[in-house]
Amino acid sequence: MKKIAFIFPGQGSQSVGMGKDFFENSAIAKEMIAKASQRLGINFEELLFEENENLGKTEFTQPAILLVSSIATAIFKEKCNIQPEFVLGHSLGEFSALVASGAIDYLDAIELVHKRGLFMTEACANGGAGMMALVGLDDATVEKVCEEQRATGKKVWAANYNMDGQIVLAGIKADLESLVDVFKAAGAKRAIVLDMSVASHCELLSSAVEQLKPYLENFVTNNFTTSIVSNVTSQKYNTKEEAISLLCQQLTFPVKYKQSIENFANEVDALIELGNGAVLKGLNKKTTTTPTLNVSDMKTLEATLEALND
Repeated sequence: MKKIAFIFPGQGSQSVGMGKDFFENSAIAKEMIAKASQRLGINFEELLFEENENLGKTEFTQPAILLVSSIATAIFKEKCNIQPEFVLGHSLGEFSALVASGAIDYLDAIELVHKRGLFMTEACANGGAGMMALVGLDDATVEKVCEEQRATGKKVWAANYNMDGQIVLAGIKADLESLVDVFKAAGAKRAIVLDMSVASHCELLSSAVEQLKPYLENFVTNNFTTSIVSNVTSQKYNTKEEAISLLCQQLTFPVKYKQSIENFANEVDALIELGNGAVLKGLNKKTTTTPTLNVSDMKTLEATLEALND
């Protein structure tokens, strides 16, 4: 029996139509979408399957992505009884990992990340927040430039360590825009300010931490069936107390996704990305030789099951 780990995508993986193949071919998906719609008072069929403005708003994006990842996980588990050695997610994906670990019910998690999205939006309201993607620079160079620029009063931080040579920054959008040429002079191949109004994983989200904490305390349990790799520490945890502390910190600390894969991918025969698209599968190619399979629709589900049976 192969050893596997589950991995879960975060914000940015969303697209109109995600989860529709599951919905059309699985009673589990239909039931989960109906229950989520009832829980939040949001029509998830419309949100997921029809062109709309809400899918791009973080308070809707987060529950939508988590719901599709949870559906993919439930359908996979129905077809295959392999238990993951560990689970991990990229940013928001850590909450999908929490569902997969058994420590939180998916409906509680959907409400939790809906609130998380609202708190993040409120924290960045009228603050001119933004994010920037950098390609072609090593971690130390990026951190040095950010530190130097913060010393001058600019608000910029490394937010996501995705893979070698790809880092996302967060901060004040005007400050990020003013640094495009600075990063290019330092050797960046690309420095692109993203179309976002929230600055994830930096100090600008400090006010969201205490707002999120009561929901974590209320919804997270100690019923972990497997460990989660933390975005904050790139190490494993498996208790409610650790989950509350680390998921609060995650709002203002960078996502150490690359480091998490480096630390643990060699413990398994395959990583399985559960949810829309295959963003993490692409990132992992640069970080590990452990293969990444994915489950984003019924076709990729069958391909993944076949690969695991080889």
